[in-house]
Amino acid sequence: MLHTSNPIIKHKAGLLNLAEELGNVSKACKVMGASRDTFYRYQELV
Repeated sequence: MLHTSNPIIKHKAGLLNLAEELGNVSKACKVMGASRDTFYRYQELV
């Protein structure tokens, strides 16, 4: 799990963590208001 105080990084980490918790990228993206493309771009950076 990723932790930070930067709000932008926090949102990105939150999306990645939620997808891991739910086991479903599409649901996590819908909840967080992000596209699946955005999710996979974030994931590449980790």
